Amino acid sequence: METVDIVVIGAGFSGLYAIHKLHEKYSLVCFESGDGVGGTWYWNRYPGARVDIKSVEYSYGFDNDLQQDWSWPEYFSAQPDLERYANHVADRFKLRDFIRFSNPVSSLHFDEATNLWHVRTGKGDHVMCRYVIAASGALSAPNTPPWPGMDSFKGPIYHTATWPREGVDFSGQRVGFIGTGSTGIQAMPLIAAQADHLYVFQRTAAYCMPSGNRPMDADFENDWKAHYPERRKELLDSYGVSLIEYPLLSAHEATPEQRAEILETAWNSQNAFQLLFAFSDVMTDPSANDYVAEFVRSKIRGIVKDPATAELLCPKSYPIGGKRLCIGNGYFEMFNRDNVTLVDVKSAPIQAFTETGLRTAAGDFELDAIVTATGFDAATGALTRIDIQGVNKLKITEKWSEGATTYLGSMVAGFPNMFMIHGPMTPAAQAQMITAGEWQVDWTVGIIDAMERDGCTRIDTTEAAEQSWAAEVAMCASQTVHNLADSWYNGRISKGKRADLRSMSAASRGSANCAKMR
Repeated sequence: METVDIVVIGAGFSGLYAIHKLHEKYSLVCFESGDGVGGTWYWNRYPGARVDIKSVEYSYGFDNDLQQDWSWPEYFSAQPDLERYANHVADRFKLRDFIRFSNPVSSLHFDEATNLWHVRTGKGDHVMCRYVIAASGALSAPNTPPWPGMDSFKGPIYHTATWPREGVDFSGQRVGFIGTGSTGIQAMPLIAAQADHLYVFQRTAAYCMPSGNRPMDADFENDWKAHYPERRKELLDSYGVSLIEYPLLSAHEATPEQRAEILETAWNSQNAFQLLFAFSDVMTDPSANDYVAEFVRSKIRGIVKDPATAELLCPKSYPIGGKRLCIGNGYFEMFNRDNVTLVDVKSAPIQAFTETGLRTAAGDFELDAIVTATGFDAATGALTRIDIQGVNKLKITEKWSEGATTYLGSMVAGFPNMFMIHGPMTPAAQAQMITAGEWQVDWTVGIIDAMERDGCTRIDTTEAAEQSWAAEVAMCASQTVHNLADSWYNGRISKGKRADLRSMSAASRGSANCAKMR
C-alpha cells in the first residue's frame, strides 16, 4: 500500500492537464486503462476518425510556447495527429513519470475515519489518497450491441471504440455496419471504398453536413498563433464550443430568399456547426428549426440518386441539433455506390447475430465481418463500471439508480473529495472538450489549493445543491430542442438510464456551493 495526495483517473487530455497542474505541488499518480495517452484519441482509431472542431481551437491553451511550436496538418485533425499531439504533450512536460498504464481503476472506497480514498486497480495497486480527480471521459465506456448470438457469428466483430491498432483490411468482404451516428458517418465511406459490399443497418437517420476539411493554410495558422490569448478568452466566453458567428435574425423574420441564401452560406461555411446558428432561434424554436432541417433534407435528396434511399436517409423524427450534428466527408454520396445497401432496421429491427451474419425482422444477411458503432454508456458509464463507495458505504450505482445527480457536474453528495471532469450535467457534450477541460481542472485545483491553505480535510456537496443544479439544468435544456430527441445528450438511448433532462447538454453556470468540513 502507498499514500499520495491525489489520484487522477485517466490520461486523456483533461487527465494530462491535471497532472501538469498538480505534480509540482502534490504527490500524485494517474491510472490509465490503455497503454498510451490521449483518451478518446487513443481508443478511437477507426477509419476516418477526426475531430469536428478546428484543430487550432481543439488544443491546449495553457502554454504559449506549445501553441506556437505545434503545427496541425489539417483544419480538422485526424486521430493519428491528435494522438501524436497527446504524446508530444506527455513527453514535453514529462508527464509519463506519473502515469501507470494498462492499469484500470477497479474500486474507490472512502474511509470516513481518515478522510482518505482507498484506490485499487486491475494490476493490484492499492493507493490511499486525499483527493480523486476522475478524468475518465464522458464517452469512454463502449456499449455492447444488445442482440443475442454474438458468440455464434463466425467472422470478426469490431467495435469502433476498440479498433485494432494495426487496422483492418476489408478487401473482398461483405461488411455489415451497425450505427449511423458521428462515428459511422466518418468510417463508412472509407470502408465502402475497400469492401466488396457494405450493408448499412440504420435505425435512425442522421443530419450530416460537409466537414470542410482541407490542408492547413499557413496564413490562417499564423493568424491564430498571433491572436491566441484573445481567442482563448473568447472561446471560454462562449462555453469553449467554437468561434461561431451568433446571428440576431430569427428564421421567421427572414424572407424565403434570405433563408435560402443564409442556409446555403452556412452549409458551405467550412465551420462544422454554423448551420445550427444560421438564425437566432434554430436551437430554441421547433418551427424555426424545421426550416434548417428541411434544408438539409433537400440536400440529401439532391445528393442521393435513388429516391427511396434518399427518403430513408432523411431524418424526420427529431429536430436538427437535438442529437449531435454529424460532420462527414462523402457520407450521402456513398449511397450512390453499387456496393452499398441501406437496410432499414427501424421498420424491420435487428433480432440476432447468426453464424453467418445478422438476422432482422425482414430476413437474414450473410456477412464476412461486422462493425458496431453502437456508442457509449455516456457521461456516467466510466464511473459506474468502477466499484465506488462513498460515505456510509453508499455505492455510486445506488446513488444514481434513478438518474445521475451532481453539483455543477463536478461533485456528488456523499462522495467527498472526489471531483469529476466532464461529469454528468456539465456542458461537456456541447463544449469543446480540451478548453472546457482546462477550465474545469483549474477550478478543481483552486478548490484543492484552498483546502490545503485553510487546513480543510474534507469537502462535499449537499443533496439540496444537487437538486438546485438539476432544476437549473432542466430549465436550460427545456428551452432548447434537445428535449425533443432521444440521444446520449439526455440519456434516453442508454438502457437503464433515466429519460429526463438531467443531461450534459445545458449550459453550466453557477458558483461553488459545497459544504466544507474540518
